Amino acid sequence: MSKHIIVMGVSGCGKSTIGQTLANSLGVAFYDGDDYHPQANVDKMASGTALNDDDRKPWLEKLACVMKDTAAGSVTACSALKKTYRDTLSTAGNVTFIYLHGSKETLLERLIERSNSTDHFMPSSLLDSQLNTLEDPSEESNIITISIKDSPEQIITNIISKLS
Repeated sequence: MSKHIIVMGVSGCGKSTIGQTLANSLGVAFYDGDDYHPQANVDKMASGTALNDDDRKPWLEKLACVMKDTAAGSVTACSALKKTYRDTLSTAGNVTFIYLHGSKETLLERLIERSNSTDHFMPSSLLDSQLNTLEDPSEESNIITISIKDSPEQIITNIISKLS
């Protein structure tokens, strides 16, 4: 059975950067969950409105199907904020979540920096709603918690060490 890794956490934690680098290191496919949002979700977030469970459900189901159809394993960047979301994603089979954890101050600083340099659709004003939605996954059996305080290179080293 193939192994699927989901790099998760709130916006600004580095899911896409770490996920892409991890996938390259492991020699597997990388999927950025943001690329699978329907346009209505993107428009909603871009307008500063948080997604609800009904918005997220088909998106999460689609991501799970994409992973399940990737026989060689994959790394996916996805917020996976609630246990029910993680349960939906876990239907792909053999899933490990890498929870990128950081302080609100660090996350906000990164979001502001990103908004100044990219056209990412997720505004920093939605950080509080993401933090309020986040159900701490650290006690779940298929979760590895990694601090975002280190450099991306060190974060990858930490993840690979914990996966071994």
